[in-house]
Amino acid sequence: MSLTSKDSVYGESTAYTFYKALFTPFLRQAALKTIPSIIYNFFLRQHHAAFLPGRIPVTKVDHYLDEKIPFVPSWIKIYIDFVQFWIRMLGFFLRRYGRRAFIPVRDFIKSIGELYAYAAEVYTKNLSTTKRPFYIARPRFFIIHLLDPHLYCIPSLHVMIVIHGYLQFSAIARYLGAEEKLKEQAIEMKQGALAITQAILFVKQHSVNCIPAAMYAMSCFSPELFTPQEADKFAEQLFSPAPKCDESLKKSHVHPAASPLTKINEADKAEIKKHIISLYNKFYSERDMSRPWYEPLIKFLREYEIGK
Repeated sequence: MSLTSKDSVYGESTAYTFYKALFTPFLRQAALKTIPSIIYNFFLRQHHAAFLPGRIPVTKVDHYLDEKIPFVPSWIKIYIDFVQFWIRMLGFFLRRYGRRAFIPVRDFIKSIGELYAYAAEVYTKNLSTTKRPFYIARPRFFIIHLLDPHLYCIPSLHVMIVIHGYLQFSAIARYLGAEEKLKEQAIEMKQGALAITQAILFVKQHSVNCIPAAMYAMSCFSPELFTPQEADKFAEQLFSPAPKCDESLKKSHVHPAASPLTKINEADKAEIKKHIISLYNKFYSERDMSRPWYEPLIKFLREYEIGK
């Protein structure tokens, strides 16, 4: 794959997308519902739990495999791109397809708000945290430490959102009859999702346990799109080289090809990926369709022993 900046989704303006979403009547209602859902379900609820500790159990979910992943501060640029990641997709479809894209774009916006509320079904019953270095040498880390109490680790919303993003990109492309035409962009979006998933580990915002929990949550949220087979492929592609792109895209701080993959021992990579897919399969096998989807995650959190 060798996209140019003109063809890449990463070339889209998030400011343009915000403008279109808020000032297009057909899209505005969805946007005005999703924004409060994000603020309430992630920020307000989490800060409330942090200021009033003891009301909800908190589980430390670190794993010994986390120690095999280096702390790489430069990956913060990719880590914090998870919101712009899906917003750019909206702009891409709106700019290219106009009114034809209004319905799927509106539904995509609505689904993001629903995703935050979905993850909160776990957070409101059992909080989770990990050890993270108190590193504030870079302004982005300072902002993260200031705004994020670090109690919403399982499932990782970062991973849920980026998986949902690349799945929805392909789904919208199919809706528009442009699946083949946008094949390279779909690959780019999946690679972006993989890069952000790796970034959460490199900046020590999550444990290896948080990824399979998010993957399981997505198989419940979008069972027809994120099947066990797709989950297996996603886990297997972690820590793979980013696709090629033109030089103008390499200059971007957020494009997945901008940061070379940090070296991890091949045996450790294999062990990490094996753990991710094994824990995902465990959650999936424990799911009982007659009971709430989140029960395997709550069970895991309440029985977990660090390093187990």
